[in-house]
Amino acid sequence: MTKWKRALVTGPTAGIGREIARQLAADHIDLVLVARRVDRLEELRAELSGVSVEVLAADLAKSDDLERVAARLGDDAAPIDLLVNNAGYGTFGNVWELAPSDAQGQIDVNVSALVRLSHAAAAHMVGAGGGTILNISSIAGNQPGPRNAVYGATKAFVTSFSEALSVELRGTGVTVTASCPGFTRTEFHEVAGLPDSPMNRAELFWMTAEAVARDALRAAANGKVVRVNGLGNRVAAGASMVMPRALKRFAASQVTSRLRPAE
Repeated sequence: MTKWKRALVTGPTAGIGREIARQLAADHIDLVLVARRVDRLEELRAELSGVSVEVLAADLAKSDDLERVAARLGDDAAPIDLLVNNAGYGTFGNVWELAPSDAQGQIDVNVSALVRLSHAAAAHMVGAGGGTILNISSIAGNQPGPRNAVYGATKAFVTSFSEALSVELRGTGVTVTASCPGFTRTEFHEVAGLPDSPMNRAELFWMTAEAVARDALRAAANGKVVRVNGLGNRVAAGASMVMPRALKRFAASQVTSRLRPAE
């Protein structure tokens, strides 16, 4: 996998992002880790050895913090040749019953921050003659997600944006990969208010964060534009592509109607 010298990873303190940071460090790739909580960043830095680890505390929903991270991507003194846009979150519930800030926060982090950082990275990498942008999307973007509507829509954006950006960057030496995991064992579902559900107990549909991270990094190293992580997810994604939209809405409604938010 060794292809890069220094990676900037957003949202590395849990789940897929943490595993990506661990695997990059194991491959002797220096790191810049970006998250809101300094204590968790320092905890991860203490765990990683054999590489340079820089921590950058930032809330990507705040414009000043976001611009500090964008500036770091353009630093020629310690250049970044891999950007991992992993930070993101979702909420569960009917759109009109959620606080407006819940929807806006997801758009700010999952979409706006990802676009800004991709812009900063691409501009610098094109000038340097190469680099990689890895955007963590989701198969949730392949179909409507009732009661998870904003999250699914943001991930549809991430995949589409990544594909278009990859075309724009052809011939520059810079590649873009959208990694699309399905159900992954992380704290994501607890944050979204779904710590327990029928799907949460169906082991067949789940992957570990370690496996998703490994597959995503391999796809990015190989210049794959879109990678659905896991054979089962690829089968499901393929079926979704040929399914009539009305049937996709019906199927999604049947799944989400059985889910109950955490008390």
